[in-house]
Amino acid sequence: MNKTLKNILVVDDEPMILEVVCSLLESKGYQVTFTENGKQALELFDKNNFSLVLLDLMLPDISGEEVCKTIRKKSRIPIIMLTAKVDEEDIVDGLFLGADDYITKPFGLKELSARIEAVLRRSEHDLIPLSARNSWGHGDLMIDFNKNIVQKKGHQITLTPREWNILSALIKYPGKVFTREELIELALKNDFEGYDRAIDSHIKNIRQKIEDDPKNPIYVVTVHGLGYKFGGE
Repeated sequence: MNKTLKNILVVDDEPMILEVVCSLLESKGYQVTFTENGKQALELFDKNNFSLVLLDLMLPDISGEEVCKTIRKKSRIPIIMLTAKVDEEDIVDGLFLGADDYITKPFGLKELSARIEAVLRRSEHDLIPLSARNSWGHGDLMIDFNKNIVQKKGHQITLTPREWNILSALIKYPGKVFTREELIELALKNDFEGYDRAIDSHIKNIRQKIEDDPKNPIYVVTVHGLGYKFGGE
């Protein structure tokens, strides 16, 4: 990846965070544009060719969520949310709005740098987020993201919150392989106790509910040695 060609928009109303993050990105070879409010962020976005947006959720004018929704309506650009909100529901909502990743404050600079590079690598493979859509459907399976409803052959399927979070994450990026660690971070968060194979039990339960043949799944597919991905179109 040629970082010198990557222009990153940083949106945050905390001057100290702006200074530290911009200095980090510049030291890594990225071009950096920054602003402290949502209105200017949207104006800058329309006038520039950015490779990624780092977006604080709590801005003084337009919320980060609204900025994300507006950008996602016209662009697939990777968006990483910077947020002090740590509730699982807030994080999942952000992903459904179209964010590619999130990082909670306070955060380490090494972690931020690693997440930026990971998101940029994924974007180079032209992954198309489905989270901006209200629903997904193919064959006899239908997902309504607004109402958190899953239907199989016209019948509503009951998923636990963790099962919903896992399935939604997989659907968001069809073809993206999620490691067990990534699914634990998204679906289990601070409630996780045990080992990463616990995800396998959740996957097994999801398959029992949505697959015609759970032993030969077509929606929640195992990628041996790596993790799981969504096999639907």
